[in-house]
Amino acid sequence: MGQTLAEKIFSRHCGKTVHAGDFILADLDLVMAHDTTCAWALEPFYQIATKVFDPKKIFIPFDHAFPSPNVAMSKLQAEIRKFAEEQGIPISFEGVCHQVMSERLINPGDLVLGADSHSPTGGGVGALTIGVGSTDAAIAMATGKAWFRVPETIRIDITGQLPRGSYSKDVVLAVAREMGADGANYRVIEYGGETVEQFNVPARLTLTNMSAEMGAKAAIVAPDQQTSAYLQENDRLIAFDALRSDADARFERVLRFDVSNLKPMIACPPDIDNDVPVEEVQAEKVVVDQVFIGSCTNCRIDDLEVVYRMWKGRRLKEGLRVIVTPASRKVYLQALQRGYVEEFMKMGAVVSSPGCGPCLGRAGGVLYDNEVCVSTSNRNFEGRMGSPKARIFLASPATAAASALTGYITDPRPFVN
Repeated sequence: MGQTLAEKIFSRHCGKTVHAGDFILADLDLVMAHDTTCAWALEPFYQIATKVFDPKKIFIPFDHAFPSPNVAMSKLQAEIRKFAEEQGIPISFEGVCHQVMSERLINPGDLVLGADSHSPTGGGVGALTIGVGSTDAAIAMATGKAWFRVPETIRIDITGQLPRGSYSKDVVLAVAREMGADGANYRVIEYGGETVEQFNVPARLTLTNMSAEMGAKAAIVAPDQQTSAYLQENDRLIAFDALRSDADARFERVLRFDVSNLKPMIACPPDIDNDVPVEEVQAEKVVVDQVFIGSCTNCRIDDLEVVYRMWKGRRLKEGLRVIVTPASRKVYLQALQRGYVEEFMKMGAVVSSPGCGPCLGRAGGVLYDNEVCVSTSNRNFEGRMGSPKARIFLASPATAAASALTGYITDPRPFVN
């Protein structure tokens, strides 16, 4: 019997041929814990070890609340800095962990453990990147290994040319509507089809990132020429095997989506799968208090280019809070060099340092009671960005940009150049 792409990667990391349902102990290429989850991993780590298995394979970013917004967070970060210094691990201040890892650290075919629920993001580079809790991360930092029950794989084939005004975020919202919030629990989602093959890696990262919202253990796109181009853009000339699922691989199920007529989508609160075309919400004239363009889902330079082109020569809605948070230092510098940051700030937007803050209601854009936010991030449950009475609508950067121009939830197509 053939193997899925995920089964092949697991096999390479445990030294034997495995299939879904097998229990394995696998070697890890990288372990990540950030400025919250790493702090919670310290006590269990010291219960079993004094030294990490390899400091070069541990990545500790400060991104969820950096710069620290309060004394309690400063205390956690101080504890992590002490641990990192003892272990010889440099701390990263470069932006959102998943973006930085995709830019610099994750290679096709890798097996990566991340103490963050959106770790599947790295699958856009052709790796298996799996989210775990802090205790599992502690064990992984000590041993360089983790046990798994090899998951079943759900194959999602996407075909068709996306219409103007629709993007990969709209694609994955359409998938989420079909799959549901738990439709891929402890599964790997493998994305393929002609549309995905045409997507560059940044667009693929949006697909794999949002897969966590469907319960996926991991999500992946087979590495190819798009992957090679992305690695080269990030000064990483890395040779890799073009792994693919075998023709006779067993998938739990195969779903097919033709996106030729896909309209811009929006996830209405409080569920990720409560997705409808933006035009339906626009008809209700939902007034917006805040627009957030950021997070590990959608604030790469491609996203900011879409926003810049839509905003150029226009004015943001007066009085509306518009927050733009580049996903990484590299993205921020790219936006600076292209003049985006200057233009955004001249228009009245707040351009904040790379990080996660507003996405999880930690800092830099916390919502109050009954406020409405259009966000390019990945979660819209009650209390995600602040008050449990606030309402979060998830959409593409184009829809967020259009809403920032009008002050209410707006279909982006009339504004897309």
